[in-house]
Amino acid sequence: MGNTSSMLTQYDIEEVQSHCKGIFSQREIISLYERFCILDRSGKGFILEDEFMAVPEFALNPLAQRLLRILEGVNFKEFVLLLSAFSPRASFKEKMEFIFKVYDSDGDGKVTTSDILGVLRDLSGSFLTEKQREQVVIQALDQAGFSSGCMLTYEDFVKVLVKANLKMEVEVPVD
Repeated sequence: MGNTSSMLTQYDIEEVQSHCKGIFSQREIISLYERFCILDRSGKGFILEDEFMAVPEFALNPLAQRLLRILEGVNFKEFVLLLSAFSPRASFKEKMEFIFKVYDSDGDGKVTTSDILGVLRDLSGSFLTEKQREQVVIQALDQAGFSSGCMLTYEDFVKVLVKANLKMEVEVPVD
């Protein structure tokens, strides 16, 4: 499985399926492997930044740079595990853990007001002023019982986001 030019064995498929906690079927894993091989233009068994950025949907994503921090040098098993967070079959906890990683820009296990503002800045572009973004963050934190200067642990972060009805799902074509 390390070299993308090789085909997946039944053992590989079952191992990846176990790694993603059964969220994807064997057929979906094979389809994802075919897509992974297309992305892995270097054939080294992992996807590099420029290979991710060659995907128009990814390159146009306002959070692309944050996602690259999580994705850089990802092998096939990690690729499938990452995509599993977007599945309708993924648990709420799995989705929240992924979102937390996106917000935690320095990977220290805490999300600061600055981290939240950074994501909001990436998402809103020029549609909101910096003052408006700050007001949105302060209001969201306040509604969840936190102050704007706090550092949120994963559990705190979930408390803030749980009021938002998040839908983070992507269909995985199997054809």
